[in-house]
Amino acid sequence: MQSQITGTTMPVLECLLQPGESLISEAGELSWMSSSIQMTTHTQMAGGGGFFGAFKRVVAGGTLFMTEYQAFGAPGEVAFAAKVPGHIVPVPVGNGYEYMVHRHGFLCATPQVQLTLGFQQSLGAGIFGGDGFILQRITGNGTAWLELSGELVARDLQPGEMLRVHPGHVGAFQTSVSFQIVTVPGIKNMIFGGDGIFLAALTGPGRVWLQTLPIARLAHQLQEYLPREDRRQDVQSGIVGGVVGSILRGME
Repeated sequence: MQSQITGTTMPVLECLLQPGESLISEAGELSWMSSSIQMTTHTQMAGGGGFFGAFKRVVAGGTLFMTEYQAFGAPGEVAFAAKVPGHIVPVPVGNGYEYMVHRHGFLCATPQVQLTLGFQQSLGAGIFGGDGFILQRITGNGTAWLELSGELVARDLQPGEMLRVHPGHVGAFQTSVSFQIVTVPGIKNMIFGGDGIFLAALTGPGRVWLQTLPIARLAHQLQEYLPREDRRQDVQSGIVGGVVGSILRGME
């Protein structure tokens, strides 16, 4: 299998599969594929625990179904594009390399890679509107591609070295890194700091990938530009008021 990542701020992963080779992704990730690629959608992954494994993927923020793309008869191309501005990162899986990734960070992988729930903790209304904090765990053998939003900063933590990170900026990290949720120190910082109540404490050894554009923050910034019913009503009221005002002025 040959693969290449094309693009800058909105990259796409293009993979050339030889006959019999395949890739897996969550449902809805496909961008395009050639005619020799056949799709098979099912709930199981290799070693994924059947329906119970699929249920754990859903809890982890993934989809119930996985799709396998396999080349038949001739080489074929399949492509997966990033959904938000950011980066696509290939990582080796197996031989001691396992990863924790944010809930929407898994893009695709070779067939023997497994995806399941890795961490879940409720954070209340402090951040993410009470949805809590969830990480997916990537294990097995092969290669996985991660989708991380914004610019990418990789840090190699030494044993005992700790980095405190706003949870939304945690893209992925090796499972050798110790992870826990801690509160922001100081009552004034919690109430008036504007950075939420919780931080993620990452302690080495291991590599950490930080993302500069958390999806929740992007959604919050775009929210004021989205049409809302009350805004449409205000516009309609303004139009009606203008028409009525013109009629009354014409009657004077």
